Amino acid sequence: MMLLTDIIKAIKVDEVVGTTAREIADIHIDSRRIAQGHLFVALRGTQVDGHQYIQAAIDKGAVAIVCEQLPDMLSEGVTYVRVPSSEEAVGPLATAFNGNPTDKVRLVGVTGTNGKTTIATLLYNMFRAMGYKVGLVSTVCNYIDDEAIPTEHTTPDAITLNALLGRMADEGCKYVFMEVSSHSVAQHRIGGLKFTGGIFTNLTRDHMDYHKTVDNYLRAKKAFFDALPKEAFVVTNADDKNGLVMTQNTRAKVYTYSLRSMADFKGRILEHYFDGMLLDFNNVEYFAQFIGKFNASNLLAVYGTACLLGKRPEEVLTVLSTLHPVNGRFEALHAPEGYTAIVDYAHTPDAIANVLGAIHEVQGCKGKVITVVGAGGNRDKGKRPLMAQEAVKGSQRVIITSDNPRFEEPQDIIDDMLEGLNPEQRKAVITIVDRREAIRTACLLAEKGDVVLVAGKGHETYQDVKGVKHHFDDKEVLREVFGE
Repeated sequence: MMLLTDIIKAIKVDEVVGTTAREIADIHIDSRRIAQGHLFVALRGTQVDGHQYIQAAIDKGAVAIVCEQLPDMLSEGVTYVRVPSSEEAVGPLATAFNGNPTDKVRLVGVTGTNGKTTIATLLYNMFRAMGYKVGLVSTVCNYIDDEAIPTEHTTPDAITLNALLGRMADEGCKYVFMEVSSHSVAQHRIGGLKFTGGIFTNLTRDHMDYHKTVDNYLRAKKAFFDALPKEAFVVTNADDKNGLVMTQNTRAKVYTYSLRSMADFKGRILEHYFDGMLLDFNNVEYFAQFIGKFNASNLLAVYGTACLLGKRPEEVLTVLSTLHPVNGRFEALHAPEGYTAIVDYAHTPDAIANVLGAIHEVQGCKGKVITVVGAGGNRDKGKRPLMAQEAVKGSQRVIITSDNPRFEEPQDIIDDMLEGLNPEQRKAVITIVDRREAIRTACLLAEKGDVVLVAGKGHETYQDVKGVKHHFDDKEVLREVFGE
């Protein structure tokens, strides 16, 4: 319980109708979750306007309403707080209600198109291995130390996020590593949080269905760094053309990492294998159980961040050498017939190019690459032909199939992908709508020394079809084909 007076100190208020000397038991943006003594924040969402549900929230027991526009009829015994933007207010409100949890933990946010999950999860695993209680907010799963809490979004809504961070602080977590999506920045889901540090990975085309333009997408990412306090640090990828653009207006202390040029954290790949790489970080050699330049870059970001959080470089490298790839990120499975299958979450043109590049780095000129790839429905259509192009560029054979079609027809998505290919390129392509059959076919085509890349779903254990999530796991299908 907390007084409304204390909760609203964190936000800009235009008008208050009623008393603020009332106790609030909880905060929600979903009127269906309201109970007696709760505060309801009416958000103007992309699909629904929460102002339509103010009366429903009051009927369920809401004693206070935060809104941008007062209802025509005001209910007796209810306090109304009118604000310029409910979306901007909800983060600070949730932070205040949960006792400002980021004052009690060291929170590091990771943003960029690719690599967020790998970097955040490796930092979580590293600091746990060092003996700390740690929190993780991630696409795959949220964790309070070793307690798994399922997730539906890369970054949860502000209410859910702050409740989660509050639990992490209460249960003694010293560090929290969080993926920060562009949606969460644009929708102010991280408003009110205090970050110790921020990491930028890279920026390529993604989420155009929401942001509409690459420039809007870039600005959403950049806004995260613009808002960091001067006490914070930034670790940015100097190998990405947007690496220093992101940090132009930040007040935080900026550090760079690079595989190509001079940087605060400089890395080199010395040798490639299918079970890992020999790396040199700041003139110290070590072996990592990861594959590919993109993973070397991710590991370098982890190394730099851990050092800036006060850990000794030699201790960081020792722990890094023991860590394994994140579930569904460049996971290698070896077939009895002598070919290798790689399962990866790659679902953007750049990610597909990176994974295929990593395969060729290890494989050299031996064997062929067979890629199974699809694209998600009801998402950015513009990247579909580009994904097909990257798959064909890096493979001898490509099977275009279904991913998560959602409410689109799978064949329509496949046709969009084929639009990116000329007649010569299409000769290397087979289309099979059924994903299970596509994976099986790729394996039948593979011979000893070949690599089968199954891209797009990675850690996911479902296919989203017409609003229903059906069980489907790429790794399970591969193991069935292998006869395990």
